[in-house]
Amino acid sequence: MISEAQFQNELNLIIQNGIREDIGPGDYSSLACIPDTAQGRAKLLVKDTGIIAGVAFAQMIFENVDPTLQVEVFIQDGTPVKFGDVAFHVSGNSQSILKAERLVLNSMQRMSAIATKTNAYVQLLEGTKTKILDTRKTTPGFRACEKWAVKIGGGENHRFALYDMVMLKDNHNDFAGGITNAINKTKAFLKHHNLDLKIIVEARNLAEIEEILQNDGVHRILIDNFNFEDTEKAVVLIGDRCQTESSGNINEKTIRQYAECGVDYISSGALTHSVYNMDLSLKAF
Repeated sequence: MISEAQFQNELNLIIQNGIREDIGPGDYSSLACIPDTAQGRAKLLVKDTGIIAGVAFAQMIFENVDPTLQVEVFIQDGTPVKFGDVAFHVSGNSQSILKAERLVLNSMQRMSAIATKTNAYVQLLEGTKTKILDTRKTTPGFRACEKWAVKIGGGENHRFALYDMVMLKDNHNDFAGGITNAINKTKAFLKHHNLDLKIIVEARNLAEIEEILQNDGVHRILIDNFNFEDTEKAVVLIGDRCQTESSGNINEKTIRQYAECGVDYISSGALTHSVYNMDLSLKAF
């Protein structure tokens, strides 16, 4: 993953773009009927069950929109919630609260859904050594928040983008003239550019795993779209020479059995691309 400073910068970019997109030249609805000196307060009301996520991000949004807004947090990120729970109160300038409302809700609803789904997968893996990973299958422009939500839900982050880890997938290997060529060219490239990046290589079958293992410098082998039997064989074949990761059409019904094959990680795009937003609302009171 990227550095903490880079990650914080990504979050700030999301906030700035969200404000630009939603407010534009002005929130005319509020400007038209609410005095600019009016003070108010609102509560973040949970209308669903799951794992709350995005509370800290909401605080960042409120701070960015209006530093004078005050947020009183009652439920921290990562906490199980139910219908009727109140995560926080926000008080201060009424126009400012309304400016931030939609960006806060859109972010928290999606982040909470991702954290909830991730937590469900984590529970399915309980008792195994396997950890759940996210992927790059994220919403364009919102990746940092979605990966943050995975962490809140108990999962782990894969690479953030194309620049912080090398992953040689089937197309890379084919375009490069084979797995060994792809690995050798990659190691030469990293050395030439003085880049310290881990290398993951995808395997489509056991023969490709055997070829990968003939090369030094591979951090992890991606065991892609294998059945249970071949996954077990792959884990034995790889041993402790590098990390193992299963991926490809793994769902709630199959994830436990893949974990019991002995892989170190299971990556799932579904954590971020197949979720239903948690129902939340911001209500004046």
